Amino acid sequence: MSSCLAVDIGGTKIAAAVVESGKVLRRHQISTPSSTNPKEMDSALKQLLTPFLNEVSTVAVASTGIINDGILTALNPRNLGGLNNYPLRSVIEAISKKPTTVINDAQAAAWAEYQTLELNRVNMAFITVSTGVGAGVVINNDLLIGANGIAGHAGHTLADPNGPICGCGRRGCVESIASGTAIGQAGKTFFGDDCTGEIVFKYFSQNDPNAIDIVNRSARAIAHLIADLKMVLDIELVTLGGSVGLAPHYLDRVQHYLAQQPSPYQTKVQSARCGADAGLIGVAHWASTTN
Repeated sequence: MSSCLAVDIGGTKIAAAVVESGKVLRRHQISTPSSTNPKEMDSALKQLLTPFLNEVSTVAVASTGIINDGILTALNPRNLGGLNNYPLRSVIEAISKKPTTVINDAQAAAWAEYQTLELNRVNMAFITVSTGVGAGVVINNDLLIGANGIAGHAGHTLADPNGPICGCGRRGCVESIASGTAIGQAGKTFFGDDCTGEIVFKYFSQNDPNAIDIVNRSARAIAHLIADLKMVLDIELVTLGGSVGLAPHYLDRVQHYLAQQPSPYQTKVQSARCGADAGLIGVAHWASTTN
C-alpha cells in the first residue's frame, strides 16, 4: 500500500506523519503560527512537510475550522491565530506537488474512532473537548461532512443563552462554557490571571470546590450536547477525546450528568481510543477510501 503524508492542523500545533495501513510510521510537529499573516502559515507548512515528501504518494489534511472546497474558514478565529479564508489545499498542493485531501480535524478523528469499533454501522459521534469543542458524526457508515463542510461543529450549538460570548460571535455556545479555554477563563477569578485549563484541573484533582464547580459546568454542557445529538441523530455511541475530554474523572462527570436525563436522551459514552494521532490516522484512512 502506498504511504500517505497525514497532516493535523490545530489551534496550538501542526503535526505531520507518514501513515501506512493505519500505522503512524514517523511524525513531527511544530507550533501553529500565531500570526494572521498567511505567508507565515505557508512557510511553516513548507518547513514541516518538505522532509517527508519523497516517502509518500498522497497528502491528507485534517484541520480545525470549516473546510469548504479546500478553503479553511475559522468559525472561531481565536483558535487559529485569526487566520481565515486560507486556501489550505492549494497551498499544500503547491508545496507537495501531490494530490491533497482536506477535511475538518474532528471529522477525521471521528472516522478514526469509527474504524476501532468491533461492529461498524453503529451511529456514533466523536466529541473532542480541548482548546475548543469539536465533533464528528458517522451515520449509516458515512462520515458527515455537509454541503459546506460544517457538519459536526456541535461545539457551536447553544448551551446557555445567557452565557459568555463565544469566539464565533454567538452567545452561550457549548465551546464558550466547556472548552479548556473556557475552563481556564473561568478559573481566573479564583486562581489568578494566568490560570489555564490545566491549572483548574490541578485544583480539581485536589478537590478544590471552585475547580469542581468549573469542571462540573463543562461536563454538564457536554452531557446536554450528547443528549441533543441523541435526539437529533439517534446516536448509539459517543467517544470523548481531547485534553479535557480525556482528563482524569472528566468522563465520569459527563456520564453522571447524562444519567440524570430521561432515558431516551441517554446513550453510551466512552473514552476515545486513538489518542493524539486520531486526526492523522482518520484523515489518511478517509482519503484512501474516497480517492
